Amino acid sequence: MGIPEIELNSGYKMPVIGLGTASYVTPKAEEVQAMLHAIERGYRHFDSAAHYGSEEAVGEAVAEALKRGLIKSRSELFIVSKTWHTDNHADGVVPALKKTLQNLKLEYIDLYLIHWPVSLKPNTGFEYPVADKKNIIPFDCKSAWSGMEEAQRLGLAKSIGVSNFTCKKIEDLLAFATIPPAVNQVELSPAWQQKKLIDLCKANRIVVTGYSPLGSAGQVWGTDRIVGIQALKDIAEAKGKSVPQVILRWIYQQGVTVVVKTFTPKRMEENRDIFDWELSEEECKKISEIPQSKGMKGEGYVSEEGAIKSIEELWDGEV
Repeated sequence: MGIPEIELNSGYKMPVIGLGTASYVTPKAEEVQAMLHAIERGYRHFDSAAHYGSEEAVGEAVAEALKRGLIKSRSELFIVSKTWHTDNHADGVVPALKKTLQNLKLEYIDLYLIHWPVSLKPNTGFEYPVADKKNIIPFDCKSAWSGMEEAQRLGLAKSIGVSNFTCKKIEDLLAFATIPPAVNQVELSPAWQQKKLIDLCKANRIVVTGYSPLGSAGQVWGTDRIVGIQALKDIAEAKGKSVPQVILRWIYQQGVTVVVKTFTPKRMEENRDIFDWELSEEECKKISEIPQSKGMKGEGYVSEEGAIKSIEELWDGEV
C-alpha cells in the first residue's frame, strides 16, 4: 500500500510520512544511499534543513533516483527545507532559499519552513547551543514571514510554513499573514501530544507535522524513554506490531503527518507499514493517558544575556 497524501491549504499534496535527514554526523555517501533505499520503498517526502547539512545529499539522491529511473520526474518528490536563524528577516529568506536550492540543485522546493521562532545576528554560523547568547536578537515574525511570502510568490517554494510555533505564535502570525502557513512542524509523540495546538491548526487548515515521534534517541537532547513506555509496549504486543509502528499509527489517526529518521531499509519498511490496520478507541485512550513531558526545550537559546530569557518565554508558557 502506498503512502497516503494530504492536501495543504496551498493546494499541493504532501505524503503523510516523510524521511527525516537530520543526521549531522553521517557521511554524505551513506545519506544518499539511505535516501535511494527510501525511494525504492515508496518514500517521496524528504525533510531537510540548512542546519542539518543534508541538503547536498538530498539533491544528489534526487539526481541519482532520476538517473536510475526510480522516479520519472522530480515532481514525484516532496522536498522540505528550513531557514536558519540568521536569515529570519525580510531580506534574508529569499537569499537563504536560493542557497538551499543551489545545494539541492533544484529549481524549487515543495515546502520551506521557518525552522524556529528565533533570530541571530547575521554571519554568526549554525552553532547550537548558541555559545554567545548576545547574538540572539528579538524575532520579528512579521519581517520573517514577509520574506517567506516573497519566496512563494517568486515560485522558489510551492508552499511555506513554520516549525516550533506555539498556539500563541500561530495566532499572532495569522493576524497579519497574507499567505497563511501550510504546515507547522513540531515535536510530537505519545509523551508530548500537543492536542491544543493540533486543534488550533486544524481549525485554520494548517497541517501539523510531528518530528521526533520516537524520541530522537540519537540526538544530544533525544531519549529512548518513549519507545520504552509500558502502555505502548503492551499495545504493540497485543497487535503483533512494533512500538514505533504503534506510535506512527497513533499519530496518523490524529490526522497529523510525521517525519521519522532512519537510514535502515528494514525500519523504513516497518515505519510505512501502518496503513492497513488501526488502533481501537480503547488503545487510543490508553495512549492519551501517558504522562506528558517535552523533549526538545530549546535550552540552547535561553540566557539572561540574549533576547530569550526563559524556556517559558520561548514557548509562551505552553510547556
